[in-house]
Amino acid sequence: MRQIYLDNASTTPVDKRVIKSMIPYFLDKFGNASSQHLIGQESKRALEESRSVIASSIGAKHDEIIFTSGGTEANNLVLKGLFFSLGKEKNHIITTKIEHDCILNSCKWLEKQGAKITYLDVDEYGFVNLEQLKNSINSNTLIVSIIHGNNEIGTIQNLDVIGKVCKEKEIYFHVDACQSYTKTYLNVKKQNLDFVTLNSHKIHGPKGVGALYINRNIKNKITPLFHGGGHEDNLRSSTENIPGIIGFAKAVKIARASDIKYMEKLRDKLIQGILKISNTTLNGPKKNKRLCNNINISFNNIEGEAIGGYLDSYGISGSTGSACSSHTLEPSHVLQAIGLEKGIINTSIRLSISKLNTEEEIDYILQILPKIVKKLRKISPIK
Repeated sequence: MRQIYLDNASTTPVDKRVIKSMIPYFLDKFGNASSQHLIGQESKRALEESRSVIASSIGAKHDEIIFTSGGTEANNLVLKGLFFSLGKEKNHIITTKIEHDCILNSCKWLEKQGAKITYLDVDEYGFVNLEQLKNSINSNTLIVSIIHGNNEIGTIQNLDVIGKVCKEKEIYFHVDACQSYTKTYLNVKKQNLDFVTLNSHKIHGPKGVGALYINRNIKNKITPLFHGGGHEDNLRSSTENIPGIIGFAKAVKIARASDIKYMEKLRDKLIQGILKISNTTLNGPKKNKRLCNNINISFNNIEGEAIGGYLDSYGISGSTGSACSSHTLEPSHVLQAIGLEKGIINTSIRLSISKLNTEEEIDYILQILPKIVKKLRKISPIK
């Protein structure tokens, strides 16, 4: 059976060029970057070259990138590390109701440690209410943490405007850019970003590797979560995953603006084709305000899980939301935040494409999906 993978917001297949770049660092160039001998220093050079690649891609300095095990660790390091360091002075954190679970669960935990959390509303398309943001900032506010490209509905927040607000109020600004990295514009200086979370496996790099940008002027404001050998400028102790970091940097190097245009073309074709099916609704914004690879559709009277199961039987892999929360039976907090009722939320599916998908695959999905919907609607008790 042919397999068509449309769950790239969950993870992406590793590019063959990325794998090729990593192999020497499993074999001949296997050294520990902290070792002083030749093999160790060879790994050290590769580590620092990779750090420069990541830094350059977002307009940062070489020493402003800290490597982590992924986006979840980086997000935890920002919120908890900053709160551990400065929470006695300022304990108010502002975030949104549509953040990734690792931000929301970190905030819930920090509330138990004495933090005060404001969860900003979003509109029907997932955009932050800027007036609410401005009104929420007070003399006790420590940081604003906002996801750049939403992992479920693809909403791209306006970092230029939000960054300007935070700078004027002299508040730290953290952005979770795991989904948006290499897919849309990101510049830490021009957009006034103090912290940015990045990861590898959403951009055809290996799993288990991420990075955190920290403005060099405030690196001393972070208390590390791990203590050990003082790796990563004393902020993330643990022997560096050199092959993973090499692969991460290679994935960044080979990312192209043409990939974005190509994914937008496939995205729009798939959205337009699905919306020809009666009683369907697009969740999230359209065109350039949406991630180039994201499609989220409600079918309004049939279960999204049922659609996903049938798609899988035809070799098409999609999802009903974030993979990190798919083990729960709770309705999507993102779709709830944009005002959808539980009954509608349960009819939604997310399809997310990559540069490796083809137009032929999109055509095949648009042949199969209407047949699935027609069959399910015939047996659905909801009309």
